[in-house]
Parts: sequence; structure tokens; C-alpha cells
Amino acid sequence: MSDPQVPSVVVSTDGPYLVTGPVTVEYQVICTDETGASWTWKRGETIPTGKKFSLCRCGRSGTKPFCDDSHLEAGFDGTETASRAPHAEQARVIEGPDLTMRDVYALCAHGRFCDGHGDAWSAVEGSDQDEKRAIALHEVSHCPAGRLVLERAGVEVEPELEPTIAVIEDPAARISGGLWLRGGIPVTSEDGTLYPVRNRMALCRCGESKNKPFCDGTHAVVKFADEALASYDAAPDGADTVAAPPA
Repeated sequence: MSDPQVPSVVVSTDGPYLVTGPVTVEYQVICTDETGASWTWKRGETIPTGKKFSLCRCGRSGTKPFCDDSHLEAGFDGTETASRAPHAEQARVIEGPDLTMRDVYALCAHGRFCDGHGDAWSAVEGSDQDEKRAIALHEVSHCPAGRLVLERAGVEVEPELEPTIAVIEDPAARISGGLWLRGGIPVTSEDGTLYPVRNRMALCRCGESKNKPFCDGTHAVVKFADEALASYDAAPDGADTVAAPPA
């Protein structure tokens, strides 16, 4: 039995994400730098919830991010296709002199942080240089989906994130992203299997991912956008909500 004081997410059969436990739900906005590259996050409005609530998974709700049962009329097929294997077993490994990076392409959520100032892969390969090491740490730690994970001497190097569910808005690309689960919130499949718990995960909310329940960036292809998107811009406000680990 789950602890009611610990937030958790259950994927329902062809329906919404069922959330229990005390957890903050808020908008997080992708901000760009002077070159137009994704670089920081800013906190948007906090969304009031109860101790139990349902978040839309089909992309059709009229009350996003919450479910309004639109999946029933739409005949939504929410079949889960994502691997249940640990991240390390799925990943391609990039070895660098100071940092090692694991890359699970299927988890890409199209945040575009990984190639803002030279790509993360090249930065890892040059991680004996202070500047490139700092870029790798910044870019990877800002990846919402945890597609990319860094290690140093066999130990994961992760940002410290409080358990939060963030609704991603991406005004620079004029799209709305997935649900960003921060801080190790557990996700249980519709069949009762617990997915490997990770510090950073992104769940699909456009309904079109081919890697359900996780976001695979398809929202960018279908131009998924919710009503909240118009309330935000990509300008940073000086308070990045993710602190990269020290170099």
C-alpha cells in the first residue's frame, strides 16, 4: 500500500494519471538566452489541487492539465509501450575524461537544452576542460525528461529537485510540453508495475507519444498547445529553478 504522505502517480487504463499524496503542481516555462537557445527554467503559476486528482493523458481535456473524461468520448488508446528496464540498461554510454553520460533517446522530451551552447555529447567528451564540463553539467541537469544522465566515477551527478509536478510550457517553440515529474516521484503502470524511479521524468500529455506513458517529443510535431501557453513568454526572470551541480 502506498504511503498517503508520499506523492505518487498511477497510469490508468486508457485514462488519466491518478495522483495521490501532497505535491505541488505548477507551470514551468522554458526560457531562452540571447541566442534563442533553451537555457533556464522559470516558475509559473501554482495550480491548486486536492490530495487526490487526475491529470489529462489524452490531450483532449477542456480543463487541462486536469482530466474531464474527454478520453472516454475520444476512445483514447493509452497503451503503455515504454521499457520497464532501468535507465542504465537502456542507455548508450558516452565516455569523457571527467564525466560519463548515459543517453536514452526514446525519452527525449524536446526541451532542447542539450544543444544550447555546443552539444552535451561534445561537452562530455571534453569534460577535462572547465568550460565544457560546466556546459555539460548545466545542459544535462536542465533536461526535464532525464534522457541524459551524468556520472562521475560511477556516481550519478543530479540536480537537487523537490518532489513537484510541473506542467511544461515552451513559448519559444509555441508549444506545450509534457508533465515534468521532479524529485523522484514514483510512477506505477496500469498493470501495477513500478517504473524505475528517477529524479527527472516527463510524462506524455498530448496523447500522441509512441513511448507511453513517457513523453517522446511528439507534442512538438503535432503542435500541442494548451490555453495556458499564451500567458507565458520565453524571457528569463533571473531565477532559474534548476541549479546545476557544481563543476
